[in-house]
Amino acid sequence: MVRRVAITVFVLALTPALLYAQAIQAPVFNVTAPSADVHKGPSTVTPVIGHAARGASLPVARNLGSWVKIAWPSAPDGIGYVHVTMGRLTGVATQPSAAPTRSPSPPASAPRSAPSAVTFSEPASTRTKVETRVGVQGPQGVATISHVIGIGGLVQSAKGFGATGRAWRTDRFAVEMRFTRNTMTSQSAAGRMTSFGFEPRVAFAPFDHLSDYLWVRPYVGSGVSFGHYTLNVPSPDAAPSATTNHVAVQLFGGSELTFAGATRFGLSVEAGYRPSSTPFAGFETDRFALAIAGHWYVK
Repeated sequence: MVRRVAITVFVLALTPALLYAQAIQAPVFNVTAPSADVHKGPSTVTPVIGHAARGASLPVARNLGSWVKIAWPSAPDGIGYVHVTMGRLTGVATQPSAAPTRSPSPPASAPRSAPSAVTFSEPASTRTKVETRVGVQGPQGVATISHVIGIGGLVQSAKGFGATGRAWRTDRFAVEMRFTRNTMTSQSAAGRMTSFGFEPRVAFAPFDHLSDYLWVRPYVGSGVSFGHYTLNVPSPDAAPSATTNHVAVQLFGGSELTFAGATRFGLSVEAGYRPSSTPFAGFETDRFALAIAGHWYVK
């Protein structure tokens, strides 16, 4: 008998906590555009399967970054995707499943006011503005990650490495600055050539593709490479070290990958082309080069 009473008291004490936990639900996407296109997949190249009118509140099944995954009953799989620029993502809560406690009735002489809905709201100090430019939503919580300014490093195919900084604007255009160092030896000439380069570049991403765990953003671009080249010949009878400067235009294409497990980190793999040049006899630079760069997005 004592055991049953103890169990009953424990269940009654736990019930309010469970009801309070049920009050907090998934984020909601509020449509602010006149009409939001609902796509079959998280990309603009996928078919439009419906439209959501302004003011519609769509429960979010998963935040994919630039897209939100919603329930869309008319779709074959019951799922649709809406771009975040079509509205605003907010966290909401609804009343618990249990009936709310009625407040004492006002005195007969007091005028009656319209009944208000029982809701749960966050304190003003904890509300945060949701950025429309967001990255892939990872497992670390409900906060979104913006991919705007990133800094990092790179390695190149011709025994080179360097530092890089990249800034995205409007989700499609990027400006990048690279500082590189390369070394090269030749089978037909003695010595070693060292180069230091400064490369301002611009890139354009025509589209992006998102899944639940990966964000792929292909891009193409062009830039100018300003290089300072030094030739060192380790020989007592050789001439002193020679230096020269060289400017070259380059074209490149690649893709930036962001994984849901590391939403602040972007991994870029690209191939570049520049006209062949020979700063020193026997040291001809490659026309095609591969590079891998990593950017840690601080904003």
